[in-house]
Amino acid sequence: MLKKKKSSKTKVKVKKTKKKIASKKKTQQKKVTKKKNSIKSKAKIEKKVKSKPIKKKAEKKKSKKKFSEPKLPPQSDKKVNNRIINPAHYQAKKVKKFLEIKTIKEKKVKKIFNTKDHVVYPTHGVGQVIDIEKREVVGQKLEMYVIEFIRDKLILRVPVEKAKSLNLRKVSKPSKIQTVLKILSQKAKIKRTMWSRRAQEYDLKINSGDIEQIAEVVRDLNRANNQIEQSYSERQLFELSYDRFLREVIAGLKITEENAIKKIDKILGRDKLKNAPSLLN
Repeated sequence: MLKKKKSSKTKVKVKKTKKKIASKKKTQQKKVTKKKNSIKSKAKIEKKVKSKPIKKKAEKKKSKKKFSEPKLPPQSDKKVNNRIINPAHYQAKKVKKFLEIKTIKEKKVKKIFNTKDHVVYPTHGVGQVIDIEKREVVGQKLEMYVIEFIRDKLILRVPVEKAKSLNLRKVSKPSKIQTVLKILSQKAKIKRTMWSRRAQEYDLKINSGDIEQIAEVVRDLNRANNQIEQSYSERQLFELSYDRFLREVIAGLKITEENAIKKIDKILGRDKLKNAPSLLN
């Protein structure tokens, strides 16, 4: 009897343990499913968050419309003086203007010089305006002075609007030339510095285009006595300054070359020199 009771009790215990194990498995399965569901829900939320800015970008892209050419209106059948009025023709002109690059605009600048005027360009001296021509440069129509330098056999083109900035000026008036001629009669002012520095200063004065500064170089480099020797570079600078000054005197006073040379040489005392080298050959 005791054995039967014990066996029934053990059976009950086994059944209870089985139930407990089954219930634990079920709880564990439920937890696993919950975790999976939570992970899936999080993934879905992340996808939604990521997808939102992409949609905005797509919308922005859609908003940028491609350029479409304006459509021409249909032709009309109306007649004026036995001719069909075609509004599409006039519209086409507007469309061309709209599609073409900006039309080239011509800048209006006041002209300082006219043709046949004598002008002074700083680095080339006295020249004559032959023509005022129009040229297209980098999408702009510019008026240009065409200047001829007969002695240098050179033709130069200067834009009208840049004439002032390039120090292009008219030939000095006779009254100013007469006052500048007095500078030649003054004593030479030679600095006690190295010749290389003085040569640079003289070169800057010659290429400044100022008639007074050129006259100063002529005065300082002039050698009226045969005894004083002059270096090759000194003679070159003197001849260049003398020639520039002479050309302006000829154009300003409107006299011949011979008369101008006589006038300048008289003031410098070069007319008394024996076997004086010809400067202009």
